[in-house]
Amino acid sequence: METKKEIKILLWISVIFGVAFFLPIESERFNTAVAATFDLVKWYAREHVILCLLPAFFIAGVISVFVSQGAVLRYFGANAKKWLAYMVAAVSGTILAVCSCTILPLFSSIHKRGAGLGP
Repeated sequence: METKKEIKILLWISVIFGVAFFLPIESERFNTAVAATFDLVKWYAREHVILCLLPAFFIAGVISVFVSQGAVLRYFGANAKKWLAYMVAAVSGTILAVCSCTILPLFSSIHKRGAGLGP
């Protein structure tokens, strides 16, 4: 069993070395691609994190602190009127970016207060 594990580790080391050895780092196209990758990461950090994630965490914190469990159960609980729950969810969703990484903190804070998962 140890021999198989050692061979697997040796193969991974060989593959990583081979990839590193044959990388075309002298190529202008490769260097442009690497620079573009870092530019995209920088844009993502500025645009998406600041404009989407920070407001989502802020709103989730506000919901956790200021919205009572009774209010959440009234609009999103098992005994809530379906049309009212969907209207509140639709109006709330219009101000948020529709992306899983911004919706999850909000859903988590509402779910901890007792909201249901759906109809």
